[in-house]
Amino acid sequence: MIRIGNFPDTVNEYAARTVAGLVVILSLAAIITQSLWLAGALFYGFSARVLYGPKFSPFAKLAIHGIVPLLGLGSKTVAGPPKRFAQLVGVIFSGTAFALLYFGQVSAFQAVLGILVLFASLESILGFCAGCFVFGFLIQWGWIPEEVCEKCNNLQFAVKK
Repeated sequence: MIRIGNFPDTVNEYAARTVAGLVVILSLAAIITQSLWLAGALFYGFSARVLYGPKFSPFAKLAIHGIVPLLGLGSKTVAGPPKRFAQLVGVIFSGTAFALLYFGQVSAFQAVLGILVLFASLESILGFCAGCFVFGFLIQWGWIPEEVCEKCNNLQFAVKK
C-alpha cells in the first residue's frame, strides 16, 4: 500500500540541489515553449516530492541514482521537514503557473515561473533554500510545532530562541 506523507526525515543536500537545477531547466523550457504539458510535469514533480519524497519523482530518482553518483558529489545530510515545506511552496507556484497558462494568462504564467526559477536557482547554485529559511521562522513564530522538526534540532537547524 502506498502511504501518503512518507517524506524522509533527512535528505541528501546534493540531491536536493540537483533536483532544484533540474526544476530550473524544466521551468525555463516551460516559460519559453508555453507548454501546458511541461507546466503539468513541473506540478506533478513537486506534488510527488511533497507527498512521497523521492519515491515517484523522476527528477529525484535521476538526481539520487544518476547525477549525484556520476558527479561524485557524495552525501551531506540535512533535515527533511524544511525541504518538504520548500516542495510545498513549489506545488503552490507550479500549480498556480499551470492554472494561469491553462486560462491563457501567459504573462502571469511566465512571471510566476520566473519567480520559481529565481528561488530554484538560489537553491541549486548557492545552496540557499528560501523555503527552509521561511520554515525556520514559522517554527520560531509557533506556526509549526517544534516537535515537527526534531531532526532539524539534531542537525543544527533549530532556530535560536
